[in-house]
Amino acid sequence: MTSRTKKEKTLSLKDAFEMEYARRQMERRKRDEAERKQQEEDLARAERLHEALQADAEFLARRDLTVDRRRYTVSIDHRDYRVAAYFEAGKASVTSADKRTASTTTAAPRKQQTVESVEEALSVMAQFLVDETR
Repeated sequence: MTSRTKKEKTLSLKDAFEMEYARRQMERRKRDEAERKQQEEDLARAERLHEALQADAEFLARRDLTVDRRRYTVSIDHRDYRVAAYFEAGKASVTSADKRTASTTTAAPRKQQTVESVEEALSVMAQFLVDETR
């Protein structure tokens, strides 16, 4: 009786390379998918805020305000100031800038606050508007 010994297959450099390459590709796809999903969520939040701000056209006209959305940024503009919210990574950065003393129309922010939701962004934008209209 002879016993057969099963010969173990040795891992080659090519095999190790292909396994590592496939692992990294899978990780990259997961990261890309997570980033795409986050961008979609940020865009949806910006769209919701834009709709909420535009809902009261009469108020905007009375205050000489215009609302604009450019991808992830929603802004309320007046000839003297801008209040904007920029959505990124699940949060929004709300800023207030004075156009009167700025050399460009994109004036540097005087105030900035980070918020977690569309509702908070709306509330902070309203606070900044009240501050500007004293």
